[in-house]
Amino acid sequence: MFKPNRTILTLGLLACFTAVVTACSNSNGGGASTSANPTQPEVPVDPVDPIDPVDPVDPVDPWPPIDSSAYRQAQADFIAQVIADKRGGVWGGLVHLSQGLPAPEGSFDAALERMNGREDTADFALPGLLAILAKYNDSELLESAQRQAIEDAVINFKYWPDEQEDVPGTTDARNMVMWTENHYILFASGAYLAGQLYPDRVFTASGRTGSEMMAVYKPRILRWLRLRYESGFSEWLSNVYYDEDMPALVALIDLADDQELVDKTRIVLDLLMADMALNHFNGNFGATHGRSYLRRMSGRNDSTRGAMHLAFGVHTRHTANPSAIMLSLSERYIVPAALRGIATEQATPEMENRQRMGIKLEEAADWGLDVTSIDDGMLLLTMEPYTHPLFMDTFYEMLNTYNWWDLRDFKPFNDNKALLDDPAVRAFAAKAFEWDITRNMRPEANLYTYRTPSYMLSTAQDWRKGFGGDQSSIWQATLGMEAVVFTTHPGSDDVDGGTPNYWEGSGTLPRAAQIKNVVISLYDVDTREGLYISKQPLYTHAFLPRAKFDETVKEGNWFFARSGDAYLALWSSDPTADWLPSANSSYGGGGDYDIVAQGEKTIWLCELGDAAAYGDFESFKTAIGQADLTADANTLDIRYESPSQGLIEMGWNGAVLHNGVAVELDNYARYDNPWSQAAFPAREISFIHEDRYLKLNFDTATREMN
Repeated sequence: MFKPNRTILTLGLLACFTAVVTACSNSNGGGASTSANPTQPEVPVDPVDPIDPVDPVDPVDPWPPIDSSAYRQAQADFIAQVIADKRGGVWGGLVHLSQGLPAPEGSFDAALERMNGREDTADFALPGLLAILAKYNDSELLESAQRQAIEDAVINFKYWPDEQEDVPGTTDARNMVMWTENHYILFASGAYLAGQLYPDRVFTASGRTGSEMMAVYKPRILRWLRLRYESGFSEWLSNVYYDEDMPALVALIDLADDQELVDKTRIVLDLLMADMALNHFNGNFGATHGRSYLRRMSGRNDSTRGAMHLAFGVHTRHTANPSAIMLSLSERYIVPAALRGIATEQATPEMENRQRMGIKLEEAADWGLDVTSIDDGMLLLTMEPYTHPLFMDTFYEMLNTYNWWDLRDFKPFNDNKALLDDPAVRAFAAKAFEWDITRNMRPEANLYTYRTPSYMLSTAQDWRKGFGGDQSSIWQATLGMEAVVFTTHPGSDDVDGGTPNYWEGSGTLPRAAQIKNVVISLYDVDTREGLYISKQPLYTHAFLPRAKFDETVKEGNWFFARSGDAYLALWSSDPTADWLPSANSSYGGGGDYDIVAQGEKTIWLCELGDAAAYGDFESFKTAIGQADLTADANTLDIRYESPSQGLIEMGWNGAVLHNGVAVELDNYARYDNPWSQAAFPAREISFIHEDRYLKLNFDTATREMN
């Protein structure tokens, strides 16, 4: 059997495999991930939701969480604020039309230009544009030229990779990412609803009538919905991409005539809301994230903040938020009272939530998915396994079938096609470099969130240790809207470039494990020469913004911080670590918030506490400083006598022990918390808060609530 020379393979395939992971990890908005391609923005920029908007601080106390009339009032208040803020764009224009007002001049121009140019993230505007056509097509407020331009864009749009490439009158840029989790449902729902609007029209790119489009896309939507219901989201707890999922789901609920689609979509939207209700701290969706960017550095930049406020009465009323706008206009969806109660629960002194999200590619058949199937491949690509050994040949076939060779993100493949045509080369690279070239893949994750009235700590337990990472945020401590802390291993020294970079994602993923208010992260930087990333930085670092806390101090290897009555202690095995000023254009630049720990191997430990447990901050520092801690960074072993949790023992391999008992780090339930216990895969899911309940069953499309 031919065995390719490693040096030749590395040189010859570096560009193409870099493209795979870059592309697959890249697109500027929900597509693969953020590319190192210098022509792409470094973060997914929503045209109506810039990364650092100035939101008014809503002075209103959270509205009553149980009264449904209060939710309807919150919708009305949100709509009124959008009008008062004179919001434009597709979303602002939609709200104006809903209130009998003309859309601000030029509201639809940018979105239509993106659609007609088939630019990446053009699909983000589909739910809003389709709502305009469905509800206000006959309105005198919509100028005939505007109406025709929107209709033409929808009819001529490309909704799936198998549709026509070059459409007369358009400039097919061939750069749209259509398959990641958020894009999949945006394109599929958009195609279905467009077909419903124009059942007898022929859609230019597909050559299908609208009725035929509906028949093709309904099964695709239902498969996406079922996988999310049973296994959760691959882009788990994403404070970026949940904001893109929601408009697609609300559009289906409000616009679809098919009752099965409406009912099952409503059920999945309930679960997305449940994820947010269970994993936020005072409105900051500061949990572990399957995909996130610099937005995790501050809850004020969270893309879900508008929806969080509308749904639960927390955070701020962000009127440029697409998901919140769609929710505010929805007549068919109301956030269940049980979920609103959970989100605003104040009586529980401590909450533990365990969730399992996603699937293992090795178990695809158990989910009715064939890793060798092109059609199933689109659904599997929602977890982005492009170069996984079990999927590499299928992905190669998809490149041929969908003519993706010249796709912007995949174009470098074309330059190395002769090598890729050899199955032996593909097999060797996929296996030998799996640790590096599957870094953007998101298989099953076991998530743990611990929350008290003072703080929240959240971790993806023992997830893919030693693999390359991309946009996943493994753990985060959240003590306030901007008082957040996490650690990472940089993918590069580049502060603002494509992911993984200095702050976003990971060069090498840690082994992280959390026990209530304590999390330990072990880092072993991979020094092998990769096809995607080589010469990884030999340091790890923490984000701890001193200016966002009321008090900070360093004592030995311990860093202490206080935010109100919440306390944090962070320890590094590197004794030279200290705060450094770190400039970052997207975060705001300047300020001491970077703590760098030198070395190929580093242990980080974080423990949280509060005034209720320790009294004053000094008592907390004293208790932590006197705790018995023995650690060896060379072997990545730690033994810590936590003042609150007792003895914790952890190494790179083997069980994590809590007072001598192995900690459960995997095989979590779909939901396991005080209000919901549901098996994985999910069949029936219920949430009960006091006398309110929500009972869901996807198979029977039933949704019971009070």
